[in-house]
Amino acid sequence: MTELVFKNISDFHSYNGMPEPENPLFSASHIAVNQDSTESCDHTNKEVSLTCDFYVISLKNIISGELIYGRTQYDCTNGTLLFTAPNQKLIFKGLVFSSDAYHVAFHKDFLRGTELQQRIKKYNFFEYNVHEALHLSPKEEALLKSIFKNIEAEYQNNQDEFSKEIILSQLETLLEYSDRFYKRQFLHRKEINQSLLSKFTQVLNTYFEEGDLLNKGIPTVDWMAGKLKVSHRYMSDMIKAETGKTAVDQINLFLIEEAKNLLLAPHTSISETAYQLGFEYPQYFSRLFKKKTGMSPKEYIQSESLN
Repeated sequence: MTELVFKNISDFHSYNGMPEPENPLFSASHIAVNQDSTESCDHTNKEVSLTCDFYVISLKNIISGELIYGRTQYDCTNGTLLFTAPNQKLIFKGLVFSSDAYHVAFHKDFLRGTELQQRIKKYNFFEYNVHEALHLSPKEEALLKSIFKNIEAEYQNNQDEFSKEIILSQLETLLEYSDRFYKRQFLHRKEINQSLLSKFTQVLNTYFEEGDLLNKGIPTVDWMAGKLKVSHRYMSDMIKAETGKTAVDQINLFLIEEAKNLLLAPHTSISETAYQLGFEYPQYFSRLFKKKTGMSPKEYIQSESLN
């Protein structure tokens, strides 16, 4: 495998045969591919690993080849928008794409001291790993292309005291629309989301049935995401979109439902129930149980005995 590591945007431009960036911390580029042909970014068909020390947003129509982003092959289709954060690894082989390709690259230092420096942390799509491409409708693609073009036009313009502010404003607009379109995608892909939610529950059931709660403790969200082969943030966003609750809430609700069964088993104490469910301290279990049910474990046992 060929490994490419770009420490700065200038090296990235040089490798791709592009002119030196107008700003060492920011660049915007547009590659127009002949409509009657296709272009491959890897003519050798060898596997290439790519890592950048800066953010990259790319919009291109991928028609063949393999792209691995995280743990498995990336879910690519025409009109794919790809986001990578600093030091995230992309692996690709024989990628062929058609139509226009747009790229925006910016170093975290370009955002330093700006409001976007903090706000960029809310855009979960920079942390996505698997099955997480943003698939655009024709209207969405046209809208985002217009924003890319606005950014590039300002980037190519003679730099002055207004340039950075205008670029940041357009960049945030691009991110906000992307956020909107991702949320739309979650709603429109309910079948996929429900399948993942079902697998989420299955993983918890297996974990409980095999005694892992007692032996290994309560599973973390990161561990659950690893079992499902998706990223922490994608899984959390999917579950929140599908259920209105966070992944942690879903784990806790699962524990409470199992606790209700265990508490009613003969000769089982509240402490034993807590330990079986992976709680190190029974007091924490009791607090969580009351928070979720409105009564303490003891009150729950008493109420059920009256029925």
